[in-house]
Amino acid sequence: MQSMTDFWSYVMPTRDAAVSFPCILGNGDEHSSGLGLEDTLLRIAQERGKLSGLLKEHGAILFRGMPLRSAVHFDAFIGAFELPNFRYADSLSNAVRTNRTDRVFTANEAPPTVEIFLHHEMAQTPVYPSKLFFFCETAPQCGGETPICRSDWLLELMREQQPQFLKRCDEEGLQYTNVMPQRADAGSGQGRSWTDTLGTHDRNVAEQRLLDLGYSWSWLPKGELKVTTPVLPAVKELANGTKVFFNQLIAAYRGWNDNRNKGEKSVTFGSGEEIPADDLALTAALAEQITEDVAWQQGDVVLIDNYMIMHGRRPFEGSRAVLASLVAAD
Repeated sequence: MQSMTDFWSYVMPTRDAAVSFPCILGNGDEHSSGLGLEDTLLRIAQERGKLSGLLKEHGAILFRGMPLRSAVHFDAFIGAFELPNFRYADSLSNAVRTNRTDRVFTANEAPPTVEIFLHHEMAQTPVYPSKLFFFCETAPQCGGETPICRSDWLLELMREQQPQFLKRCDEEGLQYTNVMPQRADAGSGQGRSWTDTLGTHDRNVAEQRLLDLGYSWSWLPKGELKVTTPVLPAVKELANGTKVFFNQLIAAYRGWNDNRNKGEKSVTFGSGEEIPADDLALTAALAEQITEDVAWQQGDVVLIDNYMIMHGRRPFEGSRAVLASLVAAD
């Protein structure tokens, strides 16, 4: 069997680091058009173990120039990894998304001018995926990059520059408050309706599910539902002992703003105490220092370790179609 370097060429990123981030694997070069779809799927199946090792080391892999042209191709690409599916319909995510296959759906459908700030997918809920796939079906004319940030590196920066804040986050955890509309609001990054989020139109059933999950809630005019999570961890220890700043603090503070929500009020310490704005701003600034932007090309696929890597979305112009898929917890 050929080695992976015979299969894909390694393309190093511009940032100098002990561990390259992200790891970039290119399909073909200027002398070759690369593998076709069937050969690509076969080789992924053969190299699953090596790819898993690369993901654990780097946190994110960019597969550049894959022979994928549709949601069906992307679904087949994901299937070659033989990872357990996490259906979006079963999630408690805030985002409006539309399924294209059972395991492939559109990324956040908020307007192009809306920035989606750094976050671990669904870390504002008690149930979250272990990994994420993204696929560029149509590259934007301008902007639309996906920023990615290693949360183990961020935690080390916070330990150096804001140790007391990190200590409080670690010891007290965080709580998130979100107001969900009765009907989906595609104009907001947090516009998923409570009926879709909770999988029911029955208020009694919705309340029972929230009770089971440890949420508190209140019903508002216009059928809106205000929910507050139980206390959730802000720091996660990985299987290898590494600690990561695992939460949605930056995204909630900077981005949970619409006609129902205000970001600065959307996240608190686990005690319910307001988080100082200076600490929130510094954490976001530190994260930006170590963030890499994935500038999409048609056919690109990114595989992310959700426990280690935060991601987001830059504003863009023109058409942009990036599809996503979730992997259930290990």
